[in-house]
Amino acid sequence: MALIKPTAFKKGDRIAIVSLSSGILGEDFTAHQRHLGEQRLRALGLQPVYMPNACRGVRYLAAHPQARAADLKTAFQDPTIRGVVAAIGGMDTYRIIPYLMEDPAFCQAVRAHPKIFTGFSDTTINHLMLYRLGLESFYGLNFLNDLAELATQMLPYTQKTWERLFHNPEHSIIPPSTIWYEERTDFSAAAIGQPRISHPDYGYQVLRGRGQTQGRLWGGCLDSLSGALVGKAQTIAQRYHLLLSPGELQDKLLFLETSEDCPRPELYRQMLAQLDEAGILAAVRGLLIGKPQNKKYEVEYQAALLAATQAYQTPILYNVNIGHAYPHTVLPYGVLAQVNWDQPRLEILEPWFA
Repeated sequence: MALIKPTAFKKGDRIAIVSLSSGILGEDFTAHQRHLGEQRLRALGLQPVYMPNACRGVRYLAAHPQARAADLKTAFQDPTIRGVVAAIGGMDTYRIIPYLMEDPAFCQAVRAHPKIFTGFSDTTINHLMLYRLGLESFYGLNFLNDLAELATQMLPYTQKTWERLFHNPEHSIIPPSTIWYEERTDFSAAAIGQPRISHPDYGYQVLRGRGQTQGRLWGGCLDSLSGALVGKAQTIAQRYHLLLSPGELQDKLLFLETSEDCPRPELYRQMLAQLDEAGILAAVRGLLIGKPQNKKYEVEYQAALLAATQAYQTPILYNVNIGHAYPHTVLPYGVLAQVNWDQPRLEILEPWFA
C-alpha cells in the first residue's frame, strides 16, 4: 500500500520527545543526557518539546501505559509538531497499542498531521502500528542513544543521518560507515566528553546474492518481531494485524537487527525459525541485516542466516548501520529500495518525504 509521507524537517521545527516504552528519560541519573540531547537538537535548528508524561520516570510509566499512549496522541494532534523522537526502547510498548489503535481521533491525526517518527528497538512495535495506519516512519534513531551521545559531538555518521532528514532528493544512496563503535559501559555524567572506542569497519558484506534486487522496506528488531509472533506482544500483534502477511511481504526487503541483549546463537536461530514458520522468510525478496552490538556472535549469526534461508536462496546484505550497533542510519518504512549485490550498494529509489 502507498504510505503517507511526512515533510522533511526545516529549521525552527518543533520536535516532540516521547517515552513510549522505558521511562528512563525521566530519571535523575539521565539528566545530563537530557541536557546533551536538547543541545544537539537545537544545534540542528530544531526545538525540543517534551510531551507531558515523557519524563515521569520508570515506575510511573511502567504502571501507566495509557500515559505513554496519550503523549503520542498529543504529539500527532498538534499541527505545530513536525517530528516525534522516541526517547529509547524498552520492553513493553505493545501495551500502549490498544489505547491508540482503538482511538479514532489518534488514527485520524496520524493521517491528517503526518510527522517524521523515528526510533528503534522496542519502538519496532510503534513503527508497525504506524505502518498499518498508513504513515511512512523511520527506523534507526532515538533521543538517548543518538542525540545524547556522551562524546563531545554526535557520532559523525549519525550526525549526517540527522541532517539527511532536512533534505528530499529524488533518490539517495545509504552508504555504510567506515567505523564501528563499542557500546559504552559508563553512561554517568563522569563520562561526558569521553570518546567511544572505535574500530575500522569493512562496509557492506554480501552473504548471498547476485545482480540487483528492488523491494519496499519493512522490518525492525528481531527480538521485537519474535515477541509479536510467540511472546507477550503476540495477542496485541494479532488483534491489530501489526505483522504483514506473507502475501503482503512479496515485494518487501526485510531489515533485521538484534537487541543489546545480544541473543545467544541458539536463540537467534529460534527467532529466525519463528519468522520462517510465519512464512516471512519465504516471502521476502531479500534481507538487510544490522551488525550485532559490539559485533558479538557475528560469525554465528551469519551462519544462522544462511542456514535459515538456504531453501529460498534469499539474498542477504550484512552489516547495515541500523539498530543497537553504532553508528546509525535510518531506513524509511515502505519506500522502494534497490540492493546491488555485485558491488554492494543500498539505494533508495524515491523521495523520503512529501
